Amino acid sequence: MKLGYTITYVPDVAASLAFFGQAFGLQSKFLHESGTYGELDTGETTLSFAAHELGDMNFAGGHVHADTSPQPLGFEIALVTGDVPAAHAKALAAGAHEMAAPSQKPWGQVVSYLRCPDGILVELCTPVGG
Repeated sequence: MKLGYTITYVPDVAASLAFFGQAFGLQSKFLHESGTYGELDTGETTLSFAAHELGDMNFAGGHVHADTSPQPLGFEIALVTGDVPAAHAKALAAGAHEMAAPSQKPWGQVVSYLRCPDGILVELCTPVGG
């Protein structure tokens, strides 16, 4: 077994794809003609977005909408970069909200946290041991 992809439910798939492109430089790989599902080109493991309406169809009891939750969900997407402060600033300029400014962890990794307009929590970090 291996991780194939991660799907995050969002209010506007095209807007999330565009934001991740502008904020993090990730290119769109696919957007379904219905606009309810899309993927980013993130390497072997794909980061995907699906519309809340699909989540509501898949789960009889509904699901938590990250974009309307007052607190970030207990789940994050980690993006690895060599320059966390620059990536953090670029994401803020694109519309992300700062959750924690870049800081160096005791193990040497530089880490920051952002919340995207669609509610997704993103960790920006240098490589572990790098």
